[in-house]
Amino acid sequence: MEQVLGEIRLAYSDPEINTLLATEAEAEPGFTRHFNQGEEFFIKLSREFTVPSFLIHHDVRKQVPEKQYISSLGGLVSELHALAPSVFSGLTYMFDPAETLRPAFFQVYRVAGCTYLYLMRLDLVFKPQNHIVVETGTNDRAPVYRTTDLIIEADVIPLVSVHNQNGKVTGFEIEQLISDTWIGETGRGYFVQGIWLDTELTKFFSKLFVPPGKRMYPYYPLTSKFRTITHTVIGLTGESRRRAIPYLHRVREFLLPYLDEIQEMLRSQEFSEDLPTFQEIRKKIPLEWLGVWDSFGLDVYLNDREMKEYEVVDPSL
Repeated sequence: MEQVLGEIRLAYSDPEINTLLATEAEAEPGFTRHFNQGEEFFIKLSREFTVPSFLIHHDVRKQVPEKQYISSLGGLVSELHALAPSVFSGLTYMFDPAETLRPAFFQVYRVAGCTYLYLMRLDLVFKPQNHIVVETGTNDRAPVYRTTDLIIEADVIPLVSVHNQNGKVTGFEIEQLISDTWIGETGRGYFVQGIWLDTELTKFFSKLFVPPGKRMYPYYPLTSKFRTITHTVIGLTGESRRRAIPYLHRVREFLLPYLDEIQEMLRSQEFSEDLPTFQEIRKKIPLEWLGVWDSFGLDVYLNDREMKEYEVVDPSL
């Protein structure tokens, strides 16, 4: 997969992995949803799974993966599918030569004449504080490790079109509703850091559609990614995904007339719920829309390494 000027290109998808994903599982062992101290979302599975050793580097010019990579990934997906079949149900594998340790899976949805892409990534990067080494790695290969925690990033993305060739999907054109989010730089020399508008837009979008005073951190349901309005999904099951699509659709339709005004304002000042523009727009949101998040909650706890984590409590997910 390659993102170029708002386009996600699909060069390779493995048929054996896709056949596995289409297989019905006999039972759902179940899992819980969490955020770690670094604000990463993960699911905790009912038992440990083993992540095989992958090459750390891949030539991005090679659009087709090596057989060993696909074999190792297929074995892992098989194990994960058995532990959490609902997370993978209906999805198709997508090879991304730029991020081989973050394999991607997708599904296309349509609502009211608009097209949306559900894109899910698994983070397989070894993290010493979270994972147990089974076999040490090298400079070229990641270690084999085991864990119960699977870090996932899942988003619903509005599209302009889906590209096809000879009946196969070859890419997706993203509906880029937001102008360039680059603002400038801060610092000097080696300490120069870029300043982007995405964080402020994410806060604005998310705070706008949740009940006042509702505690959501570290979850931001509506985000600024790919230069568009995206919905970060933590329900993950097929049913939850199907509910997420119309939710983003109505949010997107509502925000379209205000996007230029919001961007211009946030280029000159940080987000605050006290901003007049925020207050004025919020008054126009139907109250029942805010009720979507009434049952959402987070239980804060320390894990076995004395690090703060958050468990998602929401019976509607």
